[in-house]
Amino acid sequence: MSEVRDDRQYTETHEWILDNGDGTFTMGVTDHAQALLGDMVFVELPGEGDEASHEDEFCVVESVKAASGVYAPVDLEVVTANEALDDEPELLNSSCYDDGWLVKFKADNIEGLMSAEDYTDTLD
Repeated sequence: MSEVRDDRQYTETHEWILDNGDGTFTMGVTDHAQALLGDMVFVELPGEGDEASHEDEFCVVESVKAASGVYAPVDLEVVTANEALDDEPELLNSSCYDDGWLVKFKADNIEGLMSAEDYTDTLD
């Protein structure tokens, strides 16, 4: 069974969002998503200051199986991207909830996301 952490909110497209408590949020792909995609080989990240509207594709993760878009869970502005993924995309597999985060962003709100319990229910 995939790991789902209670301290985050989730999207239907298998991304997690963590409130950093300072007006920013951290986002990554879930354990379920990385398991389905397989070994990651490349990550295309947005730049600092880039903006994305809700449901826009703004990152791409590529595995040995497929390339998959990552979609903005809300209207957002990128604060920073995880540059460690440039050299170690496999962090998405080995540490998807910690070292393998994708971006930190600012948003006016993150309404409409799922709780850990609701997300877990979608995996059954």
